[in-house]
Amino acid sequence: MDRGFAHVNAPMHAANMDFTMKELQRRVDEHERKLEAAQRSQRDLPSSAIAQARIITAALDEVTDSEPILPFPGSVLPALLALRRTHQTIEESRAFLSSHKPKVEQVRRQLETDRAGLRDQTLLTDALTAQIQALREELDSRADAAPEDGVRERLDALKQKKKRYDRETSRLMKAVTKFIDDPLAAMLAAEELGGPVVGDVMDIDAADLAAGFNAQGKLNKPKNGISQDKRQRRIDEIWGTVDGQTRQTEEEDEVTSAANEMKQLTEALLNSQTNADTDSSAAYVKLTRESAAARFLVRSKVAQFHPKDATRLRLVDFGRELDE
Repeated sequence: MDRGFAHVNAPMHAANMDFTMKELQRRVDEHERKLEAAQRSQRDLPSSAIAQARIITAALDEVTDSEPILPFPGSVLPALLALRRTHQTIEESRAFLSSHKPKVEQVRRQLETDRAGLRDQTLLTDALTAQIQALREELDSRADAAPEDGVRERLDALKQKKKRYDRETSRLMKAVTKFIDDPLAAMLAAEELGGPVVGDVMDIDAADLAAGFNAQGKLNKPKNGISQDKRQRRIDEIWGTVDGQTRQTEEEDEVTSAANEMKQLTEALLNSQTNADTDSSAAYVKLTRESAAARFLVRSKVAQFHPKDATRLRLVDFGRELDE
């Protein structure tokens, strides 16, 4: 308020305020005299209802006809009232903005989300429009060609796709075989011998597996002169024999036996899944025992046991949801 009225002369301001106070005091004294006169005249008037009504009517008429109390020309009162009203409006506006700030932020975030969605929809529309245009051009080109040419092009496309799938399948099988040989086979063999579950210990020395594991799942201390016959009998007891004959080569150790078991189980699961076609019950493979290889496939969400028979295993049908 000091900045808004810095230009007002101090003596003039004081004189105006003094004049305003005197004018207000004069009006107060005048109304007090009128009030006293009305009270004296009321004591002399009859107290009937009609007389009281006339008195009230006369008082209302007098108040209505009297001029309102207005500041004199040059008074600072209008400016002060305007300044107070402006300050009040500013404070109310700030309070309103503060109370609606969270909602404004929410609306702004929603606007950004809608804009991002609009951009995505625009890109999708453009892509679909381009695809539709490409399909129309392809249909127009095929309409001009002979039916035999269209069938031939379709067959060529299918052959190329089959070759590509065959190459990808071969590459995938090589990668799976390499993963089984190293490092999965050693971890499978360790689990079969009573060691840690596959994945708990990553670095397992295949040479240490000959000593086996103790009851606590720790590697036994290697002893000199481990009986090869005893080791071979243990391998035959866990992984069986090859075509009914005992293994005779040193290469057919614990790691190799575990790798061969995993490869045979994977191949059997793939073949049963392929031959089952739409018959899901025919996709199960009968297990001779609950091996570490089978448990690893189930833990990896690659295969699943039959809900009522734990000796039957099948691959998870990943493509079913896509086909549906």
